Amino acid sequence: MLVLGRPIVLRKGHSAFYLSSQAPRLPKAGETIHGHKFFIGFGGKGANQCVQAARLGARTAMVCKVGKDFFGNSYIQNFKDNGICTAFVDQTSDAVTGVASITVNTAGQNAIVIVAGANMLLGEEELQRAQGALGKAKVLVCQLEVSPDTSLQALRIARKNHVKTIFNPAPAIPGLHTDFYKASDIFCCNESEAELLTGECVASVEDAVRVGRELLHRGCASVIITLGPQGCVVLQATHPEPRHVPTSQVTATDTTGAGDSFIGALAFYIAHYPTMPLEEMARRANLIAAVSVQTVGTQMSYPFKNDLPPELF
Repeated sequence: MLVLGRPIVLRKGHSAFYLSSQAPRLPKAGETIHGHKFFIGFGGKGANQCVQAARLGARTAMVCKVGKDFFGNSYIQNFKDNGICTAFVDQTSDAVTGVASITVNTAGQNAIVIVAGANMLLGEEELQRAQGALGKAKVLVCQLEVSPDTSLQALRIARKNHVKTIFNPAPAIPGLHTDFYKASDIFCCNESEAELLTGECVASVEDAVRVGRELLHRGCASVIITLGPQGCVVLQATHPEPRHVPTSQVTATDTTGAGDSFIGALAFYIAHYPTMPLEEMARRANLIAAVSVQTVGTQMSYPFKNDLPPELF
């Protein structure tokens, strides 16, 4: 988002169509099972996060690359329909629009395969074109569904311009460059991502605290480890005590994109309520993500501001 008297969030990330199948359970390796529902929707971590922030009232812009195909054209229209600036959405003939294949079981658990496509062509040229907007944004959010080098460069530019940064190391990669930690005001990951990055099992709140301290030690200003129905753990370099932030207990229909809903809401709060304690931002983001898991789909499950209790704003 460009700052024109209002808080703005700039998203640099992945956009993809997703093909979602619902089945009684997730298939085993080599197994074919019958599903009972199929639908196509909009996804990609960066795009999901951007849509959730926009639906809460943030002015947002997306920096991404899509194919010159039906999916790419449709995705640009989807951004516009959600009030997202598309000035930095580029189309290419060299690759197809990214796609994700998702299987969801009756418990709401999912398995996802991503083909990044045009997203991996996002690079220096597109970043330079967005640099003016990046320098004026309130918040920059980055992930790893585009080239890690591009994400790291964007984070460095943001920090140089005193723009708050949220880095979501997803999908997590081993051997993550150490500068990702140092360039992150908020380093936000889930249990499996934290596990891959540190080599430590994360199965409880206590595990998350231990691993979060390790990530702080690597240079992050703040760390949030999301724990699904257990809420999240918040650690800050300026606060000696970690805090467990629980969430409301709900019956999950589809957990796909819940983490992106959380990060999109978190970015909204950072942009609009910069003096709010991070723990309180995380508590509210937890509640918004809990709303999203009660509806099938990814972006289609994300609530608008008017759908939520006024006390969240």
